[in-house]
Amino acid sequence: MQMERFQVGKMMGEHMMRCIDACQTCHSVCTETVHHCLKMGGRHAEANHIRMLLDCAHICQTSADFMLRGSDFHGMTCEVCAEICERCATNCDRFSDDEMMKRCADACRMCAQSCREMVEHFSRSHM
Repeated sequence: MQMERFQVGKMMGEHMMRCIDACQTCHSVCTETVHHCLKMGGRHAEANHIRMLLDCAHICQTSADFMLRGSDFHGMTCEVCAEICERCATNCDRFSDDEMMKRCADACRMCAQSCREMVEHFSRSHM
């Protein structure tokens, strides 16, 4: 598996591999956060908040998948991913006294930044 990942990484470039890692991390953290929020109940379990976490988790996984398979549309998915991740981070910031929510907001912001860099790279290479 390590050798396979090295070969895939060599073909994709470092920017893309960092973005894939950020997307996969964000997907995992958002998914874990859904579980945390449902256990906490109350404001944590509001439908709009859970929906945002799930939207973020799913777009992150989709963006990573598009990049992993070399889709010509990965720039578009990264653009949407960055937007949703920023909104999710802002949503998580409402729970400033909760460490899990802070961890989620941080993962979302890292993913958003990485996706924005990927969009810039994608735009320059397709001009």
